[in-house]
Amino acid sequence: MSTTIEAPRSPYARAPRKRGVNWEKWGWIYMRASGVVLVVLIFGHLFVNLMVGKGVSALDFAFVAGKLTNPFWMTWDVLMLWLALIHGGNGMRTLVNDYATQPLTRGILKWAIFASVAVLIILGTLVVFTFDPCPAGAPADLLPSFCSAL
Repeated sequence: MSTTIEAPRSPYARAPRKRGVNWEKWGWIYMRASGVVLVVLIFGHLFVNLMVGKGVSALDFAFVAGKLTNPFWMTWDVLMLWLALIHGGNGMRTLVNDYATQPLTRGILKWAIFASVAVLIILGTLVVFTFDPCPAGAPADLLPSFCSAL
């Protein structure tokens, strides 16, 4: 006598779609690909900030200002920001899909996640691309090593 155990299914699961884009598959692929790229970006970021040069003792406003005037590091930081936020938002979306049982609750939570990720991406990108290392009216002793060199 054989006993068949059915795969666990959520009571609110939708029927599989026959046509169109399989967003769950692409979300799954994105998580793996972005995770690999993020490991490289994050460890590169940590290595440059903590190991190269004078190490942790060199981390100050002038160090960050110097990095944010270099297009390479601006691109690096924005790529890390975008990938990390979308990766985290996609993970949170997966958790909401798994644990929120009411359709309205799922919808509200997923829109809140989307809105949070969008706002943080916009603000973070603006900070990187509009950063002024020598703002007008800054105290003279705040940035003596960096702004005087410009």
